Amino acid sequence: MRTVFFVSDGTGLTAEMLGHSLLAQFAGIEFKRVTLPFINTPEKAAGALETIHAQAEKDKNRPIVFCTLVDPAVKPYFRTNEALILDPCDAFVSLMESELGTPSSHRVGAAHAIEDLRVYMGRIAAVNFAMAHDDGVLPRDLAEADLILVGVSRSGKTPTCLYLALHFGIKVANYPLTPEDFGSQGLPKLLAPWREKLFGLTIAPERLAEIRGERTPNSRYAAADNCRFEVEEAEALMRRCNIPYLNTTRLSIEELATTILHRTGLTRFGGGAG
Repeated sequence: MRTVFFVSDGTGLTAEMLGHSLLAQFAGIEFKRVTLPFINTPEKAAGALETIHAQAEKDKNRPIVFCTLVDPAVKPYFRTNEALILDPCDAFVSLMESELGTPSSHRVGAAHAIEDLRVYMGRIAAVNFAMAHDDGVLPRDLAEADLILVGVSRSGKTPTCLYLALHFGIKVANYPLTPEDFGSQGLPKLLAPWREKLFGLTIAPERLAEIRGERTPNSRYAAADNCRFEVEEAEALMRRCNIPYLNTTRLSIEELATTILHRTGLTRFGGGAG
């Protein structure tokens, strides 16, 4: 067990993203992860350093600290030998200043600030759209959708919709394929006008049964043979109707979203084919 701190004068998201990516390369070690956001005054910095030193004493080894601090009044507090300090700002900002011929602004929270109000409001609108169009509700305005995800219930449609909306401003609806949709050779009536917007998600039947079993144990809905039937029929429908699809069983939401953007040609922050 090693303790890892993510220290930031903002939200800590940048430190966490960098840290999680690096820690993932050390699968044999268990990490205790602690985030210390909004360390934006000398007093808070002193308190955070005290917490880190106390953890070092408790663990009997040095914590690992991912820092994304830019305030010159705060950064000096994290020059300590009692922790391994990893600071990407120190590593890269000076190189960029030299290359660009201009000093950094050292502005706290710049990475997650609302720089472009239009883009920000577009992301909020996309999130609201995804929530309003979850599981096929509000079908009347699917013309506004940039993308419509289809697949059996619990195949990962809702989290993928919300991720695409929040991170990329893509308006995504989703439609759950049910046994009622498997009888005909064509698309469900609601989806037929929007064939070009459709993208499918599928999943291993065994994994689907596990997920459904957590939600409704010992139900027909979660039965292994029913899950196998639904997945096979949904995949057959997608192949007949030339709907591209991905298997979500071993893909993260980030991988799903990025692959969907790449395969559909949708552009970040505004939809539309790129």
